Amino acid sequence: MQNLEGNSPIEDGALITYEIPEYKLQYNDIIDVNVQTIDDLIASGFNSKPTQTNSSMGNVSAQSGGDIYYMTGFSVDQHGNIRLPVVGDVYVKDKTLEEVRISVEESMRKFVKSELYVKVKLGGVRYSALGEFRRPGKFTVLQDRMTIFEAIANAGDLTTVAKRDEVLLIRQYPEGTRLHRINLLDRQIVASPFYFIQPNDQLYIEPMKVRETGTGENTAQTLALVFSGITALALILNLLK
Repeated sequence: MQNLEGNSPIEDGALITYEIPEYKLQYNDIIDVNVQTIDDLIASGFNSKPTQTNSSMGNVSAQSGGDIYYMTGFSVDQHGNIRLPVVGDVYVKDKTLEEVRISVEESMRKFVKSELYVKVKLGGVRYSALGEFRRPGKFTVLQDRMTIFEAIANAGDLTTVAKRDEVLLIRQYPEGTRLHRINLLDRQIVASPFYFIQPNDQLYIEPMKVRETGTGENTAQTLALVFSGITALALILNLLK
């Protein structure tokens, strides 16, 4: 988080504003759709009914990066549709959550004449952390948005030999996939479009040269390897005498 030479400095305490584009749904996304009629609202009040999940499902989701909404949510198929009970297919690809909410409400009004309350939420932020993470894997975080530093912290932080100035971000777009290089040492990252993680992002961290040469991750490990090598060499020379 340094003000690197050649970039406009961001002073401590400076206010950084964001223009975050609304996420548009893609193939394989999972969304949670909650529909309530006036009778449901009278019976349960304005509190939406929470998704029912048991403890074992939650544990599996936390450990393997599985989707907690996989069994209860609605997946976007290869044609860009979700399939709802009674209503059938609803096209949602390349639409924002608000646009999907309107589409679902319009489809439901063909069958329900009373007042409707429709809520649509993304089934968490799914991303993959590969390479020099202390706990690499696939993760699902049940919140609407997450910064790249939160994603790194969720994966156990980076190892000491991680290349923090050459992070590879693989991001999915409606038209395809793009690869972006990110410098975590540059304070300008907080003002970049890659500061916030998007669903299906993949983070890959390469190791520094020290990993490739086979030395330790820190001074103590390197010295231990050197002394082990010297000891082994001395033993071999002693046996040859």
